[in-house]
Amino acid sequence: MDWIEVSLEVDGEAAEAVADVLFRYGHQGVVIEQAGFPSEVWPDAIPPADRLIVRAYFPDDDQADDARQKLREALWHMSRLYPIPEPAFRVVKDEDWAEAWKAHYHPLRLGHHLYIRPAWTMPADVRPDDIVLIMDPGMAFGTGTHPTTQLCLLAVEDLLADWTGVSVLDLGCGSGILGIAALRLGAASVLALDTDDLAVRATLENANRNDVGDRITAQQGSLDTLRPPSDQPLPQFDLLLVNILAKVIITLCDQGLGDAVRPGGKAVFSGIIHEQIDDVEAALRQTGLEPYHRRTQGDWVAVEARKVAR
Repeated sequence: MDWIEVSLEVDGEAAEAVADVLFRYGHQGVVIEQAGFPSEVWPDAIPPADRLIVRAYFPDDDQADDARQKLREALWHMSRLYPIPEPAFRVVKDEDWAEAWKAHYHPLRLGHHLYIRPAWTMPADVRPDDIVLIMDPGMAFGTGTHPTTQLCLLAVEDLLADWTGVSVLDLGCGSGILGIAALRLGAASVLALDTDDLAVRATLENANRNDVGDRITAQQGSLDTLRPPSDQPLPQFDLLLVNILAKVIITLCDQGLGDAVRPGGKAVFSGIIHEQIDDVEAALRQTGLEPYHRRTQGDWVAVEARKVAR
């Protein structure tokens, strides 16, 4: 079976709304990447996320025309409220569809020492002090090119600069890039959870590529997966990483997300646009976490929070 790729180039304000529409029809989720992202990025030169590309794939079967029409209609109605370009469609052969996005994924430097390279490349510019992350996300989210992932990686690098032996929970792990980076930066162990089985497989494969497979546990699930069968409390971690949609973060806070962070521990939350940050931070406070630092890139915000020791 062949596949149909649908893509739109939008600004940060429209990206999440467009992703929600594409998610209704996309197979195994939606990919958001920064358009025209350069391979060299340093802390004082992170480009603004002015333009983002939202992509999804759906089967080219007898339902394809109907799905295409419904997509166009939904996006047309959205364009009445905010400028939305026409979606671009193209057919991708079955043997190529999982590889189609690779043309847009190149090695990049991030932060002080992080160097993210696709598994199928052998770049010649790796430096002795680089911490190389070898990634093949497959159909999972997390190439390092999206602003939300970059903000998380920058936060993790700074947090672990003088904090070793850390236990990490990567909630919504996607490709595993955040948890793997944490391990390469000195964390002791990672539990990676995602509701998508493809993400779990990608995380385990990428962990082995980066020689950290013995320190990461990846499994399908979410916050409920951590809950013991009895009334015992959630297991707690030193560092919590959550790079998902803001509305999901708020829902997880209502479910007691802060209980997964030990007193004195910290958390990083991303996938948030400026208009949502106040609501997210209010939810974090309600779950026992105190926001103390924001990182921004274009319209996107990541917030760092701590669990106050009592």
